[in-house]
Amino acid sequence: MTGSLVILTGAGISAESGLGTFRDTDGLWAKFDWQALATPEAFATEPFKVHEFYNARRANLADASPNAAHAALARLERDWLARGGDFLLVTQNVDDLHEQAGSQRLIHMHGELKKMRCEACHTVTAAFDEIGTDTPCPRCQQPGFLRPHVVWFGEIPLEMDLIFQALETCTHFVAIGTSGTVYPAAGFSEIARRAGAHLTEINLAETDTSPVFDSHITGPASAAVPAWAEAFLAQKA
Repeated sequence: MTGSLVILTGAGISAESGLGTFRDTDGLWAKFDWQALATPEAFATEPFKVHEFYNARRANLADASPNAAHAALARLERDWLARGGDFLLVTQNVDDLHEQAGSQRLIHMHGELKKMRCEACHTVTAAFDEIGTDTPCPRCQQPGFLRPHVVWFGEIPLEMDLIFQALETCTHFVAIGTSGTVYPAAGFSEIARRAGAHLTEINLAETDTSPVFDSHITGPASAAVPAWAEAFLAQKA
């Protein structure tokens, strides 16, 4: 039996692609006030300011490309599934670099930067490069109801039932480039451990959840993830 592999990725896997992390000392939330940009209350009171922030992030993403870590996880998915194993990649990232690299069994628990949601008709569509307070919804044509399809502080992450189901039955859990401070993702390792999974952490430094893990790999994702993936497949051959 090959087993079930669940991988969690955070901002650290995309940092080498030129996308900013959130909780490092020089991360996005050290430069910007998340309460003014990433809450439903902020959007209700200053939607133009929120749109401006996410328009800029969307432009930044347009210049980014997947790195070797994204590519390694896409290859791992193909090889693991070909061997008859189960695979799920859960990302906290709102970028689409995993998709660009070829990942398919993927859940964006915090939403997607390249999508927008209409609060009038609840339709989720591909996002325009620039969204404003007067931009009409492509479906219902009402202006002023579009918002980034991202999970803000105070909102419930997406697809949690599917994620918990995978964690409760996995045999291997790997956390890559995630701070271990944001819940519910920070609690995934505990769920996987209770399921009897082997836990591996790949990060630049120790995190708050490091004591839970069985194995630790320290280093930049672009080098550490491909090396780990190759060794993992060789060990399970």
